[in-house]
Formats: sequence, C-alpha cells, structure tokens
Amino acid sequence: MNNSFDFHVPVLGEAKIQSPIKMATERGEATAAYVKDDDTVLFDIDAKKSEKGLELICDDVLQVAGPREKIYFNPSHVHAAIATCGGLCPGLNNVIRAVVRCLWFSYGVRRISGIQYGYQGLLPETKYSPIPLDPDVVDDIQVKGGTILGSARGGGDRVEEIVDSLERMNVNVLFSVGGDGTLRGADEIGDEIAKRNLKISVIGIPKTIDNDLSFIQSSFGFDSAVSMAVPAVRGAHVEAHDSINGIGLVKVMGRDAGFISAHTALAMSDVNFCLIPEDPFDMEGPNGLLQHLKTRIISRNHAVILVAEGAGQNLGGSTEEQDASGNIRYMDIGIFLRDRIKDFFTKEGIEVNMKYIDPSYIIRSAPANPNDSIYCSRLGAHAVHAAMTGKTQTLISLVNNKFVHIPIRVAVAAKNKVNTEGSLWRDVLENTRQPVNMKNKQK
Repeated sequence: MNNSFDFHVPVLGEAKIQSPIKMATERGEATAAYVKDDDTVLFDIDAKKSEKGLELICDDVLQVAGPREKIYFNPSHVHAAIATCGGLCPGLNNVIRAVVRCLWFSYGVRRISGIQYGYQGLLPETKYSPIPLDPDVVDDIQVKGGTILGSARGGGDRVEEIVDSLERMNVNVLFSVGGDGTLRGADEIGDEIAKRNLKISVIGIPKTIDNDLSFIQSSFGFDSAVSMAVPAVRGAHVEAHDSINGIGLVKVMGRDAGFISAHTALAMSDVNFCLIPEDPFDMEGPNGLLQHLKTRIISRNHAVILVAEGAGQNLGGSTEEQDASGNIRYMDIGIFLRDRIKDFFTKEGIEVNMKYIDPSYIIRSAPANPNDSIYCSRLGAHAVHAAMTGKTQTLISLVNNKFVHIPIRVAVAAKNKVNTEGSLWRDVLENTRQPVNMKNKQK
C-alpha cells in the first residue's frame, strides 16, 4: 500500500451555516444534491492480479469537491479576492468569470475584488488598486485571451506583507490562480494566516500551461495550447515539404516537462523529431541529432523538428540568472538549434532551407478553446464551494475524471514529467519514427 501522501484537507473551523444553494427542478425548487466531506474517490486506480483476483495497489483517497449543505462563511460578510499570477495562459478570464458568478449568484457574495498583477498587487508599495468585480464586469471576458486583472511574476515570497494587506482589506477568501511558484506562495500565505490565527481561506486554482503539476490530471490551458501549437507545426511542415531540403523548426512551451510537445507531435503526424526536457540528446556524433537529421534530409528531402523550450539545456552552457519567480533563465533552445543546424549543413555542403517558428506568446495569449472553457467554469465553481465551506490551503483538481480537493503542499511537492518509459512517449516515438535514443555511447 502507498500511504506516502497526506491528502487531509485543512479547514478553518466547523461549517455550521445552512448553504443558500438551491436548484430548480421540474417539480419546483428543491435542495441541491450536496456533497459530503466523507465522499471520496481513489487516487490510484491501478490494480494487480493475485490468487484472490484483482487487488488495489493503493488505498489513498481524495475528498470529492462540490457544494456542501453547511458552509463556514456567512455570505453577507465575505470579501473575496482573486489574483492571477505568473505567465499568461488560455482560460484565465474563464476562471475569473466562473468564480465571480458562483460567488454572486450561488452564495450572494457582493464584495469581490480583483487583485491586479498577481501577488504584486498585494504589496504595500503597489500602485495598482483592486478592481471591484461583479457579473456585469465579467460578462463576456471568457471570449478574450489573457486576464482582465493582469498577471505578473514575483512578490509571493513577501508573505507577511501580503497577509498584512489581506487583513487591511478585510479579505476572507483569497483565490490564487497560478502554477507551481504561485501555489507555493499561496501555501506559505496560508501558513502565515494560521500563525496569526486569522480566518482567511486560501484556495488554489492550478494554472500551468506545461501541465507539470503533480496530482493534476490536466491543467487548464493545456488543451488550448496544443490546439494552437498544431497550426504552427502544420505551417512548418508545408514550408519544409515545399522547399529544397526544407527544415521546419518549431519551439513551444515546456520548461521542465514536454507534454505540449508530445501531444502536439501526436496530433500532427508530420513531426519527425520531438525534443523534450525529459529525454536528453546529443547534437554531434554518430547518434546525435545532426547526424539523424542529415539522414532524414538525404532520404526524404524535408524534416520537421518540434522542441520544448526546456529541452537540450545542457548543450549551450548553464546560467545562474533567475527570473522574478526564481526560475533559472534558460537559453533559447530554438535559436540555438537553428544556428547549429545551419552551420552543420553548411559545413557538410548540403543546401537546406530553414524555417524557424516560435508561437509561444501567440499560444499563451489565446482565448480558451471549448474544452478548456468548460473545464475552467467547473474549476472556478468548485473553488468557490471549497472556500465557502472553510477549506484552506487547498486546490481544485481533476483526478480520474472527478473534481477533488488536494492540499496545496502535496500538489507542489514534485513536478509532473513525461515518463520516457511510459505509453505516451512510446506513442510519440512510434508516430515520429525518431530514434529511441539520440545519445552517443560513453567510452
């Protein structure tokens, strides 16, 4: 049995207030089908066969998300705040809209503030005032890319100052929408709130376009990112195919996880080399990328390379520079590959036509596609239900097609990565027909 994860959901106190949520039925108005705190689903659904039949490998369970019959906060007293942090991602506006509408219509909360530019909008020196939010303000924002609140990196480490601001604003609930760094900050904010014995709920809504958060079946914006990456690859293929020895090189997001690249490669069978951070490769040598690319060009006269931004970082020298979120600044692998490939074929005396496409910011700023729109609406509503019930330091996740509560601390303990021995990467290799390994043997 695997009991290494503590899925216990922190709460601010006992929920004693009757929920105002009702639902319409054909027979009139009736009480909604509430979810109970002891409603759970299995985290690990794998099973193994034994003499007794099928046995579960893991008995860890996750608390099901949804509206409860009793809530912790009196809606008329609630002041909720929403912050969107980190880089842009399709679906941010959809989440904001869902949170505001659920607070307003389902619970009757009338004080909702949008924090501008992430955690920086909660710092004492900020010049950005909170934006009052209501259903009219968010009426049609779901069709737009980006976030009406603005987004920024950094500031999440100034925990004491952020909690000071929450106290001054009389905020009862903070919805933090962001990725790994944002959620770590949210958990630390929750710790400081608990230290001061304050009754402020901190709820995370996981946003990482790279889909690299653990215990998250799929992050919102990921499906839209793949949908937007596909046309870029299609264009690269057309350019490469219709040129003399054409090479189409496309770079997409994926600092430490190659999920966007892997899924895009499967969606577009025209990709010949899919390069991801989890699968290191050599440039030079008999089994390096350049030699395999040369073989492909000679035999087929064109090639398409799809690379994740975090791939091949060992090839160009490391850097200790960090961005505002504390992430190490990576070299631009797209530019690096473009220049090295050109130099290689020039030395080989082979004419090539290189087309380099970097659609990263087009993808990040795009509006959510229908799948993500639905997902964001449900994530936002479940986040509100969790907050009003007094859950805290908890995020909303989709696991085994069920919306569940997961303690933030557990979710950010490790990053999700493509398993290069798993079925996803196997399918990518079969689709691209690239070598299983592009590393030269060490002498």
